[in-house]
Amino acid sequence: MSKLEAVKAAVEAGKTKVVGDLVQEALDAGHKANEILAVMIDAMEVVGDKFSAGEIFVPEMLIAGKAMQKGVEVLKPELAGEGAPALGKCIIGTVAGDLHDIGKNLVALMIESAGFEMIDLGVDVPAEKFVETIRANPDVNIVALSALLTTTMPAMRDTVKAIRESGLTGFKIIVGGAPITQEFADEIGADAYARDAGAAAVKVKELVKG
Repeated sequence: MSKLEAVKAAVEAGKTKVVGDLVQEALDAGHKANEILAVMIDAMEVVGDKFSAGEIFVPEMLIAGKAMQKGVEVLKPELAGEGAPALGKCIIGTVAGDLHDIGKNLVALMIESAGFEMIDLGVDVPAEKFVETIRANPDVNIVALSALLTTTMPAMRDTVKAIRESGLTGFKIIVGGAPITQEFADEIGADAYARDAGAAAVKVKELVKG
């Protein structure tokens, strides 16, 4: 198994204790940081696909994400030197009135693993906070809204409306969460809907490239 294959396998398996060492070994063997990062992103895509297919569940996905983060920590100084381009910048948060963060955290983890810089606003985020953060980050590509309660679906609708009415442009809005459907996403004027974290990572890449 090559050094890169070993890194990929360790991330997929969520081997947080060995990923850092394996990444360092790959660097020492002459692999570029961007090359190693790409392999880890591929690994998280496999994890996302397995999650979407119901082959693995939230705990395995979280562990794989933590393994990826361990690898990225080792790569960060090298990536800074190489000027690694991020795919884009994503603002994420759970809408006002909703305090659920596990789903949102998973989505943030997967989007970050796909190569995006993340700005996580947390939970119970008012619409104005989203608008302020978009205004403060004119290079943002993706705004991701999460709602886990049926009762906070109106808050998601209001947030999309507030963002649209702000006049700010240049980004796509993606929505998701247990009660959210493609129909609701279309109805409130979102650009995309993702049923789970794996699908979200795939979708944001499509939105940025499209």
